[in-house]
Amino acid sequence: MSEWDQNSSPVDVLVKETEEKKAVSITEAARINNVTRQAIYVAIKQKKLKATKDATRWTIDLQDLEDYRNSKYCRSKSVFEGELLFNNKDGYYSINQVAKMLNVPAQKIYYATRVGHLKAIRKGAAWVIHIDNINQYKENYLSRITTSFVRVG
Repeated sequence: MSEWDQNSSPVDVLVKETEEKKAVSITEAARINNVTRQAIYVAIKQKKLKATKDATRWTIDLQDLEDYRNSKYCRSKSVFEGELLFNNKDGYYSINQVAKMLNVPAQKIYYATRVGHLKAIRKGAAWVIHIDNINQYKENYLSRITTSFVRVG
């Protein structure tokens, strides 16, 4: 065994092998993208991922796989009217991001927006919440100290 083989992780070996080949099978593409083979088949069928079929076997060029990975839908890259929906740098967050920040279930955040405790803006199909509104909700509703009254007598 060479020194490279002894110090390499299985992922390093896989990447090195695929770099040498320049094309991979569906199974290898699924492993590289950390998805199922079915997800790769669906991407090919929807013409989101380029692939060629040689008799019985599909092959995918590594550059096409990279292009697919870069263009794949990602909620954090969602755009509405030319602007990022959840631009965290400017203080805008999604319902799920707010739920994680406040360590509460997402349904609690949806409920708070519905009853007016937390101000949110609807942009297309998404709710967007500004950090100022999150902080205000946190102060007014989450940090309240609840006292229980004990009946004496």
